[in-house]
Amino acid sequence: MNSPHKLLSNLKALEGPFPKFDYTNVPESPHKLFQEWFQIAIKNGVHEPHSMTLSTINRFGNPDARVLILKDMDEEGWYFASGINSAKGQQLKENPNVTLTFYWSLIGRQVRIRGTASEVGKEQSAKDFLGRGETARAIALIGKQSEVMPSNADFERSFLENYQLVENNPNLVDPNWCLYQVTACEVEFWQGDIDRKHIRVLYRKENNNWVKELLWP
Repeated sequence: MNSPHKLLSNLKALEGPFPKFDYTNVPESPHKLFQEWFQIAIKNGVHEPHSMTLSTINRFGNPDARVLILKDMDEEGWYFASGINSAKGQQLKENPNVTLTFYWSLIGRQVRIRGTASEVGKEQSAKDFLGRGETARAIALIGKQSEVMPSNADFERSFLENYQLVENNPNLVDPNWCLYQVTACEVEFWQGDIDRKHIRVLYRKENNNWVKELLWP
């Protein structure tokens, strides 16, 4: 069996070809550039381009991260959902500072969004919850995400109970379900290059305006 080092050293990265990125002609808003890149990711067949890494800080000051799905985005921010009693929900309550990271390897592009997460309100959260499939709603209603589970039998029993509840009450909303909006203070767009001459453009908020800067690779 090959050693991990040999396996890793034989793997290729940033082979390309990648789409061109004209950093001299970018929108004034990072939200518009993100939408442009997102459309390019879809057209190039990137698998699950709406998947992203949400990074948070726990109560001990340690970083935490997990992959989840982008629910929406507009000129106000980027949106994701979670139960407020989950590990990430509790972390967001104690420290709303977050980072979202998108990586689309097929086109060699990464976007990092640093900002604060805030709850958008019960009405929009309820709409998001009801837009989920029955199975997803039933699992969310269990309300024990990240807690220690005695056995899989306990999960199956709770799941079946809540699935039946959802079937009998199609408009039932989990009161702990929350849609969050991430308001950005910095957004970095990274275009990979096969020769490692990467292009990095940073948008940062200054006096309510976006300032654009070119960063060293």
